[in-house]
Amino acid sequence: MGVTGRQTADLPRSALAQTLLERLTVAYAGAADPGRATAMGAYMKDIAPFLGLPTPVRRALSRTVLASAPHPDETDCTTLALSCWRLPEREYHYFAVDYLRRHVDRCSSGFLPVARQLVTTVSWWDTVDLLAAHVVGALVAADPALKAAMDEWIADDDLWVARTALLHQLRHKEHTDTDRLFAYCLRQSGHPDFFVRKAIGWSLREYAKTDPDAVRAFLAREERRFAPLSVREALKNIGGR
Repeated sequence: MGVTGRQTADLPRSALAQTLLERLTVAYAGAADPGRATAMGAYMKDIAPFLGLPTPVRRALSRTVLASAPHPDETDCTTLALSCWRLPEREYHYFAVDYLRRHVDRCSSGFLPVARQLVTTVSWWDTVDLLAAHVVGALVAADPALKAAMDEWIADDDLWVARTALLHQLRHKEHTDTDRLFAYCLRQSGHPDFFVRKAIGWSLREYAKTDPDAVRAFLAREERRFAPLSVREALKNIGGR
C-alpha cells in the first residue's frame, strides 16, 4: 500500500480524497526545493518541515492536482484535510486549508470537530488564522447554533482555540455578533500570549471597518483592561477614541 493509503487507513473512505492525495504527493514532491525549504522553515520558526514551494508555484501545482476533480462531500473534505495534516511538510497543510476554504459550503456543522483538530495540530498562525476566518467562521455563519461552541472555545486553555474564537467573525461584517465579539475580547483581555493579544486587536480593527464608532466607544469604556498592543491594533485604521 502506498503512503497515501497508509495515511487514510483509519479515516472515512473517500475515493476522491485518495485520488487527490496521490496526485498531490507526486506533484508537490516533484517540485521540492530543499534549499528554499530551509529558509521557509526558519521563517515559520520550524513549526514543520517544508518542501520549499513558493506560493505561486504551489498554487499552480494545486490547480493541476484539482483539474477536473468533482465537487466533494463532507466525508471527502474530512479525509482529505486530515490526511494532508498527517503528512509532515507544511505545504500539504496549506493545500488542505485552501481546499476547505473553497468547499466549506459542502460541510455541515458536524465538521466543526474536524476544524478544531486542524486548529490544534501543528498549530501556528499561518494555518490557524485562515481556518478561523474562512472555515470556522463560515460554519458558524451557516449554523448560528455553533455560537455556543465558540463560547466554549474562547475560554479554552489552548491559545490557538481561543484565537480562533476571537477571529472567526473576521469576515462577518454587518452580520457580526457584536455582543459576542466584545465579550470575547474582554474574556481574553488579560491573556499573556502575544498571539491572543494580537488577535483581540485584529478582530476589533476588522469590525471597525463596518462600525468604527462602536469600536471607539467600546475602547473608550474598556481600554484599561487591554494590553497596549491590542489597543494599537484595534485603532490602527480609525485613530482616536
